[in-house]
Amino acid sequence: MGEGLQAVILGIIEGLTEFLPVSSTGHMIIAMPLLGVDGELPQWKVFLYFIQIGAILAVILYFWRRLWSQILTPPPGGWRAHIATKIVVAAIPAAVIGFPLDKILEQIEKPWVVATTLIIGAGVMVWIERRSNTGRTTSISDISLKQAFLIGVSQCVAAIPGTSRAMATIMGGLVVGLTAPVAAEFSFYLAIPTLFGAGLLRLVKHRESINAESAAVLGLGFAVAFVVALLVIAVFMKYIQNRKLWPFAVYRVILGVAVLGWWFTR
Repeated sequence: MGEGLQAVILGIIEGLTEFLPVSSTGHMIIAMPLLGVDGELPQWKVFLYFIQIGAILAVILYFWRRLWSQILTPPPGGWRAHIATKIVVAAIPAAVIGFPLDKILEQIEKPWVVATTLIIGAGVMVWIERRSNTGRTTSISDISLKQAFLIGVSQCVAAIPGTSRAMATIMGGLVVGLTAPVAAEFSFYLAIPTLFGAGLLRLVKHRESINAESAAVLGLGFAVAFVVALLVIAVFMKYIQNRKLWPFAVYRVILGVAVLGWWFTR
């Protein structure tokens, strides 16, 4: 299988899974060996995170009117109530905790780790969703800095492969009192600095491995992830308005069990 086709398939997987509570990075780690991709090579380590920036551009495009309005309109509560302040506060834990652990976490990017985390995360999702009361925070503008920071702390758990950044932040939002749609929207906003930073970090870290050929592969995966993610965001935002997330937990368990069976019997 050529690298171009590998990039397209991985771009589709990234776009489909980045903003769903199923772990995009986990899916990529599982898919790479099945596609004959050596995930240990520097250029593919860059690819794994760089194409997430394509998905982030989909967030910016989908929410651009709402984001633009919230950024340019001074909120009644002053700078503490501004959406940019909330995103910065929520991004701080990942910058302080996540980035320093980057090298260590690279060592556990293994399919069996992803599978185990998928299963554990499914249980956590169901437990939180069943016990969370109807959220009292029904608007992005009503999110407090304390809530934003705690959601940022929950995002740090997603550094473990297979957890899912979307799952961690949406569940964190439910725990601190956000409704599911508001938790999902804030999760998307928080992804902008988090994933953009992670993608650039890997790009700088492995910049010596990037040449004309690998740059073309990166660009292809980037473009595919952008298009697919844009479609997924639109569908998911409609889905979460009045539906539960337990089907994603079921999917996580099925995938996790299947991967564990494949990994230990291959």
